[in-house]
Amino acid sequence: MSERKEPIELNVVDTSNAEVGRVALPAVFGGRVNDWVLFEQVVAQRASRRRGTAATKTRAEVRGGGKKPWKQKGTGRARAGSTRSPIWRGGGTTFGPQPRSYAYRLPKQARRAALCSALAQKARDGEVRVIDGISLEAPKTKDLVRILSALGITGSVLIVLAGTDKNVELSGRNLPRTLVLPVAGLNVEDILRHETLLVTRPALAEIETRLAR
Repeated sequence: MSERKEPIELNVVDTSNAEVGRVALPAVFGGRVNDWVLFEQVVAQRASRRRGTAATKTRAEVRGGGKKPWKQKGTGRARAGSTRSPIWRGGGTTFGPQPRSYAYRLPKQARRAALCSALAQKARDGEVRVIDGISLEAPKTKDLVRILSALGITGSVLIVLAGTDKNVELSGRNLPRTLVLPVAGLNVEDILRHETLLVTRPALAEIETRLAR
């Protein structure tokens, strides 16, 4: 897909959904959507979360098998040195899974391209909302629910703040379809799996600074 030439402008609202101005989204929201790099980044993120704790025992780790089952010659049977051979029941496993890390990272430019593509896709789908700011006096989930209800957000939502805000983060933690992240923690998978991207006005400036070439 080609890049958008004209800037995307959106209304800025407050916590009561009253319009308080308009803002032009950073250029990354109008960039090209690269489906391949989006897919690769999501796979990399999910691979990094795999526990990798599956384990099987080799023949050296299985208990027993120290005695030779029968003598080497004269029985007419195949030679056997241990009852813990992989071909025996109760024996070790050949080439079985061992604890390992599945994590890997794409190159820096590919990670940046994936993040820009995810933001551009949300803007293209009309799923980006801009709020002037979100602040709570105390970590209360009901206060955050009230704000989201006033904004008309009923589905899953990713709230992006310029920095960390413990009150907002703790308020959203009890909502299964709500996630609060600072710009520094913004990632492709969380952007794509939430229906609405709710960004504060200061966070927009931070996104532009971090993703500027």
